[in-house]
Amino acid sequence: MEILVVIAAGLLVWMAWQLYRAKQFTQFKQLIETELKPQIVDYLTTELIKNRSELFPNSDCHIQASIDYWCRYKVRILQLALEKEIITKQWFIETGNTRNCQHLFHVEQQFMH
Repeated sequence: MEILVVIAAGLLVWMAWQLYRAKQFTQFKQLIETELKPQIVDYLTTELIKNRSELFPNSDCHIQASIDYWCRYKVRILQLALEKEIITKQWFIETGNTRNCQHLFHVEQQFMH
């Protein structure tokens, strides 16, 4: 009987730990949405306007399409932020989101650029 109590207590602790990790991952995704997405939108808008030419008119329609593409999935926001050095590896260490980043890349790998 005591073994069942120990197993049940262990299971409850494990489930609580999984709930804690899930909440941290959700907070990480919200951080991407609130902190990184506006920076990505500003970056895309600035770069596309700056690089206008006859060959690449980069009209408002092109800018909106680029923003829609890059901001549709959180992994794309994160990917572009890393590629364009909007965030660095140090940012992950400071925010404690290295594991969450790895998990996001794994979960949304089919949406990566």
